[in-house]
Amino acid sequence: MASIQSYTISVPESKLQNLAKKLEATDFPDELDQAGWDYGAPLADVKRLTAYWKDKYDWRKQEAKINQLPNFKTAIQVDGFESLDIHFVYQKSDVEGAIPLLFCHGWPGSFLEVTKILHLLTTGGKDTPAFHIIAPSLPNYGFSSGTKKKGFGLPQYAETCHKLMLKLGYDKYVTQGGDWGTMITRIMGVLYPHHVQASHINMIRGHQPTFFSNPVLAIQHALTPYSQRDKAGLARSNWFLKEGSGYRTEQGTKPQTVGYALADSPVGLLAWIYEKLHDWTDNYPWTDDEILTWVSTYVFSTAGPAANLRIYYEALHDNQLGRARTEKYVPHVKLGLAHFPQELTVVPKTWGRTMGPVVYESEYGSGGHFAAWERPDAIVKDLREMFGRGGGAFGCVQGKEGYIKPREVKL
Repeated sequence: MASIQSYTISVPESKLQNLAKKLEATDFPDELDQAGWDYGAPLADVKRLTAYWKDKYDWRKQEAKINQLPNFKTAIQVDGFESLDIHFVYQKSDVEGAIPLLFCHGWPGSFLEVTKILHLLTTGGKDTPAFHIIAPSLPNYGFSSGTKKKGFGLPQYAETCHKLMLKLGYDKYVTQGGDWGTMITRIMGVLYPHHVQASHINMIRGHQPTFFSNPVLAIQHALTPYSQRDKAGLARSNWFLKEGSGYRTEQGTKPQTVGYALADSPVGLLAWIYEKLHDWTDNYPWTDDEILTWVSTYVFSTAGPAANLRIYYEALHDNQLGRARTEKYVPHVKLGLAHFPQELTVVPKTWGRTMGPVVYESEYGSGGHFAAWERPDAIVKDLREMFGRGGGAFGCVQGKEGYIKPREVKL
């Protein structure tokens, strides 16, 4: 299809030179003795990463690796907004009856999070489902363009992703998401329940069931004492609210103000994101190359390093289909939940089950917010079991009459 084109990432040399100049001219703040991580990203770590970024890190090498992926671009028109060029990775499976899966990232992640599970999920057999993987750079992120109009919130991100799936010929599909990917795919379930057949999420934001809204779950909750896992999870959730969510308040209320700092200072952006990579993971052994590739994807993003922040403002100020709606029950769409101990909110299972018709649930002893990157084995296992023979979402795309072959789209 002519409107879907192969895409090669090629950051202009002028941007690399400008980055080098800014890194060279960095002024660092001082730091309290023995501050550790209590006050934010440690000075020694940020200095080390800055020096490596300036002197040794090779973006062109990482760019070449990314370009080995099946990258594409296409224009998507969202109602009421300008047409946007959407970048996406599209790995088709050779297995007959493979399931179309939209992988949706969040902040401060990107489409890169799909890379560890990409080839594992496209293979399958008689009892092991295979998937066609579609992983877009969300609008305002990565190598997708961004809007210049106010009001581009969760419904618009959902519409973008849905129209991309339709454009690829997938009228019925399933989704996987974390962070904003969780919220966007859930809004997709609200808006397009006849298309989104099932969703698997790894950021679970349910609330304590009440007798008015969920009487059965409320009884289960009342009769089941909190386990040690539940207590630790609630402590983790309280830590995030009290000590780890300042960024969310700023980005959700005045994203333009903080945007100046993040757009002008690559080291400021590095520290802003690096703190989250540390605090939101479960002792994941980040390499300097991994960290700087994640950050560089924001530095070199098509819409600029500040555009990605605005989703926080729009989702917070939408009283109908904003962030709060994603935490409530979504009917019709089969739901899979993956519980990780170092997620930002770790809730008792009865809370998670208030989010929709749960057909699959897993619990892991390790892992954090960036599940597909930290625990790709867990995400692959979940999707294979949830959609495999005997799983709660088996046959949800195929239907009773057998596999529904998607409309053929030639790329």
